[in-house]
Amino acid sequence: MSQTAQILLIDDEKESCLALSTLLRQVGYAVTSTHSGEAALDLLQNQSFDLIISDLFLPGISGIDILKKVKESSPRTCFILITGNASAETAVEAMKEGAFDYVTKPFNFEKLKLQVAKALEKIQLLAENQYLRQQLHGRYRFDNIIGSSLPMQKVFSRMEKVAATDSTILILGASGTGKELVAKAIHYNSHRRDKPFVAINCGAIPADLLESELFGHVKGAFTSAIADKAGKFEVANGGTIFLDEIGNMPLQLQMKFLRVLQEYEFERVGSTNKIRMNIRLISATNADITKAISNGSFREDLYYRLNVIPINLPSLNQRRGDIPLLARHFLEKICTEMNRPLMHISKESLQALETYHWPGNVRELENVIERTVALADNENIEPEDLPPNIVENENIQPLMPQLPEGGTDMPAVVADIERQMIGLAMTRSTGVKARAAELLGINRTTLVEKIKRLGL
Repeated sequence: MSQTAQILLIDDEKESCLALSTLLRQVGYAVTSTHSGEAALDLLQNQSFDLIISDLFLPGISGIDILKKVKESSPRTCFILITGNASAETAVEAMKEGAFDYVTKPFNFEKLKLQVAKALEKIQLLAENQYLRQQLHGRYRFDNIIGSSLPMQKVFSRMEKVAATDSTILILGASGTGKELVAKAIHYNSHRRDKPFVAINCGAIPADLLESELFGHVKGAFTSAIADKAGKFEVANGGTIFLDEIGNMPLQLQMKFLRVLQEYEFERVGSTNKIRMNIRLISATNADITKAISNGSFREDLYYRLNVIPINLPSLNQRRGDIPLLARHFLEKICTEMNRPLMHISKESLQALETYHWPGNVRELENVIERTVALADNENIEPEDLPPNIVENENIQPLMPQLPEGGTDMPAVVADIERQMIGLAMTRSTGVKARAAELLGINRTTLVEKIKRLGL
């Protein structure tokens, strides 16, 4: 451990206690010793210890009783019990109550020293894991997903409602809209946050290997199965599994997957042993599932199992008011990662970013900012620092679209323009409808009616 480990030694044999505490201090540990369970409990009220080494048989309160009380108040404290009268029953009881180890007198100090080192190593790993979980939880807080536009506020509202549940979720959205980020935020804000989050891209794994990746296999199940292997569902047990691009799951695997969702159990490939699962399922796709159902490439009954709670992520075109927020967020993040002073985006550059059509959505915007920071020579990002396709006029999506040769759906086009303009106005007015209406040149009542009609 990085700091001196604090050890509490409890033994009613004073000479033995003195000898052991001396040896442990020589190794470099900070040792506090006491000779009764009552005195130990008094100490524990005011002081915490990394490790407790206690004799099992003490006058008054026994070592097992101390172990039980410590585990109630400080479950991460390691406990080693020592006794001169060992029995299988007491050893089993001690381990069931949470003892790290159990040694008998007379003990070999070198062996005990090794056991102490292992116990403290476990504490260090637990502390590091807790820190990492806290970091992940902080990274995936809802307010770390950038967006103040109306479409994103609706997404946030739904995320907050479903995080506390175990309901199955289907995230729908184009590539690059942040589907996995949303899935992680839901997981790390749920009661499963301390359990695994396991992601798998169903479209990135060959069809003949996907079943093994999901459910695992036993040795000899197929030619390359040289050992047993746990699948993603087994690894994710107790936590959340995220199946990205679920629309690409092969049709022949969909039936087995449906059965798994119905029965909450599965078998590894090549095995008949059932494995019970306790997971939260979140899936995502950028495909048109209803079209896949109609052409027979996706099972309708599986779709209804997956689509218990849908979350629709808007494209960046549908949330243009968030582009300045996202650009500045990525700029700060990437400048920090590259150890560069914080750069600034000129108004002209920001305007170019706001008018570009962003086919790659938020992911494309982040990549553009990263490239710009890496190549820019000055602290201010000017239009000439941006990739050419961002600033070239022919690639900018005009606010008023052209009329295609085959005609267009004018009400839909007008509704899309209204949606974009209202989104921009609401963002610039920080959600104040009266101010947004003023920016749009309409009255507040009209704005409220449009928001309802457009489903914003």
